[in-house]
Amino acid sequence: MNQARVKAMILAAMCFALFMSYLDDTVVNLALPKIQIGLGAGVSGLQWILNAYTLPAASLVLTSGTLGDIYGRKRVFLTGLVIFTIASAVCGLAPNLSILIAGRTFQGIGAAALVPSSLAIVADTFSNPKQKMKAIAIWSAISGLALVAGPMLGGLLVDLLGWQSVFFLNIPLGAIAFCVTSCVVKEVANPRKQSVDVPGLLLSIILLASLTYVLTESNAGAWQSPLTICLLLFTGLSFLVFLLVESRSSHPMLPLKLFKNSTFAVVNVVQVLIFFTIISLLFIFSLFLQQLQGYSAAAAGLRFLPMNAAFVIASLVSGWFAAQLGWRFTVTTGLIVASLATFSFIRISSNTEYAAICWNLVLSGFGSGLTIAPLTAAAMSSAPRAQAGIASAVLNTSARLGGVLGISLQGTIFTQRLASDLKRSLSAWNLPSNLQDTVITYALHGGTQFPNNLPASITPSALHQAMSNAFISGLHAVVLVASFALLAGAFLILAFVGLTANAATKKVEKLKSVKELK
Repeated sequence: MNQARVKAMILAAMCFALFMSYLDDTVVNLALPKIQIGLGAGVSGLQWILNAYTLPAASLVLTSGTLGDIYGRKRVFLTGLVIFTIASAVCGLAPNLSILIAGRTFQGIGAAALVPSSLAIVADTFSNPKQKMKAIAIWSAISGLALVAGPMLGGLLVDLLGWQSVFFLNIPLGAIAFCVTSCVVKEVANPRKQSVDVPGLLLSIILLASLTYVLTESNAGAWQSPLTICLLLFTGLSFLVFLLVESRSSHPMLPLKLFKNSTFAVVNVVQVLIFFTIISLLFIFSLFLQQLQGYSAAAAGLRFLPMNAAFVIASLVSGWFAAQLGWRFTVTTGLIVASLATFSFIRISSNTEYAAICWNLVLSGFGSGLTIAPLTAAAMSSAPRAQAGIASAVLNTSARLGGVLGISLQGTIFTQRLASDLKRSLSAWNLPSNLQDTVITYALHGGTQFPNNLPASITPSALHQAMSNAFISGLHAVVLVASFALLAGAFLILAFVGLTANAATKKVEKLKSVKELK
């Protein structure tokens, strides 16, 4: 079979798997209301439908990357694919909430194996630097495509075929990826015999799972609870022990030497900042479009289409920009463009029309999209080839950690700013404190209800306006933090990644081109 065709098939199979794992980050949200009705779930049950996927997906990704380097990336990828596909069938057939949550947990386990293994296989398949950059750009764009397809595809499937269909969709995709991978992907593993770092594996799972749990539960306002404080202390202690164990291990799960390379270290920090911004903006503008502007979930999803399409297009062309201008310049430009576009949202009011913010959403998506593929390629190029699996796993962990931080920290900033701003308005009306707390609670749950015992001097329209103003105040705080996060990423690239990184990359490309000619 033609070698170019084989590479294209491998890339397609890896993209199918990536699409499945990222689609489940967005598509399930639209199915939650019908799941609640169908299975009689409460709000906490719905939260765990999402958390059961996020926790293992974030906490096991380092483990799967290491196992891929030791036992073979194809083997780990196929194992994750089987687990994810079977778990999707379990979710679709779930007769009750407990089985659905169990299925979502195994989906997260499968996803933790799919993403780093698929990236490592792509990096192994395309040895030519320019081809590798283009392939990684396509691979990266698929995550944006999942963001585009998720809201629209999810809403359509749920309305036509029921909530189960969002899980059944993964079965044919998983079958196609399994068949192609089994037939055309060659196994790549570390030729040196290496033992599994069991203490490191267990500590990484404990560390990331506890951190993810704390950050997720912080949205419920539990920061000051004894359990949260204990878990934060436990997380810090686990992190210190993990660093100590890995620094002394003869076969560490996470080689700390990777981070001695300034490019690899900075790229991972910037990856956290980018996904911190992307996920928090999707979160806050979903609320803005639905709660303040009255759009349905499907209509709100459609209005994210320009932003997500710009993200996909930028991801596809970023490889060309990086090849022509250098990845450092491309990433820095993308971060600055996205930061300025995000900062412009500070002018939004509750009456701002969608058309007035559409172009800024497009610029924000395009700027962010310019950064992902070059950052990924830079991280993979700066790591030894034998450790490509763990390098991609670290990068994926950074992305998921950024998403968790985006929802939890930005969610906390938003709710606290909304509550404090609304409390000032209510205090100016001399409303009793018990009624103030009730109104704030209603506002934090969407503002669809009002207390029946409000004074006659406070009209529903005045209260609704106060809630809207408080919401906008919270939105402004979120976009301000997000824009500074992106600007900080640009500063890190300029300050700590020297021009020698681009020069070294071009030198490697030239040497490889000479070898290919010979």
